Amino acid sequence: MALAIAWGTLGTVLTVRTIEWFAAFSMTGLAIQKLQDIESFSTMFLNYDLLAQKRVGYGYVYPVAEAFAGILMIAGGLLGLIAAPVALFIGTVGAISVYKAVYVDKRELKCACVGGNSNVPLGFISLTENLVMIAMGLWMITKAVIA
Repeated sequence: MALAIAWGTLGTVLTVRTIEWFAAFSMTGLAIQKLQDIESFSTMFLNYDLLAQKRVGYGYVYPVAEAFAGILMIAGGLLGLIAAPVALFIGTVGAISVYKAVYVDKRELKCACVGGNSNVPLGFISLTENLVMIAMGLWMITKAVIA
């Protein structure tokens, strides 16, 4: 989708905006999968997310916040800047939670990253998802400051 939009709107695919769109579409797509069965997602998410373990409602807020941030980043401009703190927050909490569960506690869990009924092991892929959200949040802020 990012390549198609870049080609259609910019006439080229070799742009920073293409990478931004790719990350934002990925965030939004993953959020949609989580929202399909938010009950299963939140239950699975509770197994490893540190904030959801303290505030159970966060398991319901997370996929909505991820979709919100992704959609605003697709729009770009000021909306991308509004999305940046959301992506930074959920990405940071998620990265810390995954790192602790997998690499510190050595737990073998299933990731809720593609919804609550997934068979994806918690680990590198879920950590990468969170690191991309952090990077996008930082990038959107940096881009706004530079502009």
